[in-house]
Formats: sequence, structure tokens, C-alpha cells
Amino acid sequence: MAFPPHSLTPSELAALREAERQGVFLAYRDGSGDLRLMPLEGVGRATIGRVEENDLALGWDPEVSRTHAQLELVGGDWTLIDDGLSRNGSFVNGDRVVGRKRLADGDTLGLGRTSIVFRAPGRAAESTAVADAAALVRLTSSERRVLVALCRPIATPGGSGVPAGNREIADELHLSPAGVKTHTRALFAKLGIDDLPQYHKRTELARRALEAGLVTPRDLSA
Repeated sequence: MAFPPHSLTPSELAALREAERQGVFLAYRDGSGDLRLMPLEGVGRATIGRVEENDLALGWDPEVSRTHAQLELVGGDWTLIDDGLSRNGSFVNGDRVVGRKRLADGDTLGLGRTSIVFRAPGRAAESTAVADAAALVRLTSSERRVLVALCRPIATPGGSGVPAGNREIADELHLSPAGVKTHTRALFAKLGIDDLPQYHKRTELARRALEAGLVTPRDLSA
């Protein structure tokens, strides 16, 4: 919890305890330093940004974009989505979010200079789906470029529907085929595809990357 009890006034502590009884919520301090609570129960999606049109407006923070990120309830779990909306990025527990990130009770969201605590008290940890687990993978910039190029023929309208081969990726990114092969092997390992048959690996890699939000429409159109 980013707000330890000793840092809270009695009224703030009481408000937090009541919010915990009600269900899922966000806790943060506004531009004046006052504790604010935003319930998420009964809400399926919420936007966060600097302007008032957002569900959570952080107007005091100049480093927050007009519309910075989204929160979305997916299969009973809340996720933070930043697929390029923000100028300065969105972070969960200090790690930058690329695409979608599943949230757990107590996670700290960093948007601009503002820290927001996600609370889902009383929820037992559940098994993570393969596609969602892929969303937690940390990729290098070179691996990401190779992954986007690999997915492009599948996700682009009018494409071949087959993942790009190493030579095709090498030509697009001006890399050597050997270098592309090295990055592809690293992607297989990071997304847990090493044990699959060789002929199935590239298709499964693309599928997991697209479903997890590791490759977004914005990436493909860049």
C-alpha cells in the first residue's frame, strides 16, 4: 500500500477502510495533496488523463497527456492499457507498460508525476492465462521491432495471413538474417514457445503477441 497508516489522518484512514469494504478502487493524492478515492465496482472501463472529459482527470499534472491511459475489466481482472496514447508513458510498480498490464491488489500506477494505488482487497490470486502472461514480458527495442515485423502480414488487412519469415523481416528492418534469427529465438524463449514444434512456433508467437497487446495497431501502422 503506497499510503501507510501512519501517513494518513484519522478521516483518511476511515475512508480507506470503508472503500476496502466496498470493493475495487483507486487511491491517489490530488494536486493539493488530498487523498482521493475512485470506486471501480460496476464500471467496465475508465480513461485517465489531464482533461476533464476523462473518468479520472489529473488536471494538476502537466506530465500527464490529455488522454493518457485506460483501465479495462477483462474476464474479472482489471488491466491498465497504454498503447501509445501517452506522451511520457504509463508505469506499474516502476515498469513501463507497453500494451496491456494485468493489475494486482496494491500495484502502484505511475502516470506523469502522479502515483495511483490500485486496490482489489479480498481477491484471491488466480491462474494467469497464457496470453496475459505474455503481456508481462519485457522486450528489448530490437526484439520489439522484429516482433512487429513478424506479426505484420497476419494483422494487416490484405496481408498474407502467415507470419513474416526471417529474410522478409531482415529486408524490412535492414538487419542480417542471422540477427533476426537470434532475436526470434529470444522471443520464443521469453513467450514460452520453445517446446512447440518448429513449424508452429512463429504462428503461436504472433498470436500471443497480438492477443496480449505486445503488438498493437499503432505499431503496425508506424
